[in-house]
Amino acid sequence: MVTNLNKKVFWCKNCLNMSTRPRISFDERGWCNACQWMEEKQVMDWSVREEELQNILNRYRSKTGGFDCIVPVSGGKDGSYVSYQLKHKYGMNPLAVTVTPALSLELGNTNLRNYIERGYNHIQISPDSHAMAVLNRQGFIEKGFPYFGWLIAIQSAVVRLAVNLNIPLLFYGEDGEVEYGGSTESKNRAMYDIQYMKRIYLEGGYEQVLRSSGFPDSELYFFLFPTDKELKGKELNITHWSYFESWDPYRNYITAKEHCGLEEAPENNAGTFTNFAQNDQALYALHTYMMYLKFGFGRATQDAGIEIRRGAMTREQAVNLVQLYDGHYPEEFIPDYLEYYQMTQQEFDDVLDKWANPYLFEKVNDRWTPTFTIE
Repeated sequence: MVTNLNKKVFWCKNCLNMSTRPRISFDERGWCNACQWMEEKQVMDWSVREEELQNILNRYRSKTGGFDCIVPVSGGKDGSYVSYQLKHKYGMNPLAVTVTPALSLELGNTNLRNYIERGYNHIQISPDSHAMAVLNRQGFIEKGFPYFGWLIAIQSAVVRLAVNLNIPLLFYGEDGEVEYGGSTESKNRAMYDIQYMKRIYLEGGYEQVLRSSGFPDSELYFFLFPTDKELKGKELNITHWSYFESWDPYRNYITAKEHCGLEEAPENNAGTFTNFAQNDQALYALHTYMMYLKFGFGRATQDAGIEIRRGAMTREQAVNLVQLYDGHYPEEFIPDYLEYYQMTQQEFDDVLDKWANPYLFEKVNDRWTPTFTIE
């Protein structure tokens, strides 16, 4: 269930992205494509993309006071920042949309309430909870992806709502492939489509997990993308805000804290040294642990890379933090996971074992321990 690492594992010479990261590439210096993009952003003439954004917004801006764009939000920094910019800088009328996650955290619920109270129109979509649980469980088992059902819904349900309400523009936050190291095919393209969502963000596993669920379409409504028939005659433009301006997660955090009521966790989040991102659901800690088992990097590696690329941390500092925090086994949430997935501890551990990469880890005292050292 894991890929044999025939080539030597290595790390980006600028940040700590690993060669195991899906779809990543490196230049002759040993810099990953996320760091190459960082360099490009520093010299790019962003006024060209600003003009492109203005043209798009002017084309679709409502003249009747109706909603003219949708922004998926959780109450976290990125969706808050994007909707704030659209409303207050560009004069758009965004509809904020939240897809309810499983095992939501109280801080996430508080931040979402704070955001709404700052003056945003908001719809919360709560897909069939039983179907969500089964899809998340199947994603955990079949894809090593603990909230795969929710990952489907934050795309399919939001797209479906846009189509049903005839809202032509859909703004997600960052293009994670471009910003953090992955496919660069969308780097110079503003819009993407449903097929791209399925292929890249759902890792080609959309049909596989849906088929294994056994649910009728009526219970999967919010997990099903609109059909070609439903899309006929509809205008649907899906894009990332990060295409139009230099993406900076820390700036987004400061903006969301000042203008949208964002609150941080009182302590560091599980598996990292930060406390202001991904505070909406308990399954995220398992997601990053699974990422660690499969590829050798976790939440701290991702956060450290962001800090390095924005000039706030040296690589040496990052190595120390990653060694301290990465690969955290989310023991504090295990009882919740077992109850949610309806699994015994042994069944849960068997899934972890199935996805742990034996070319990167060995089991010591019932815990997977890395056999590599960051270089």
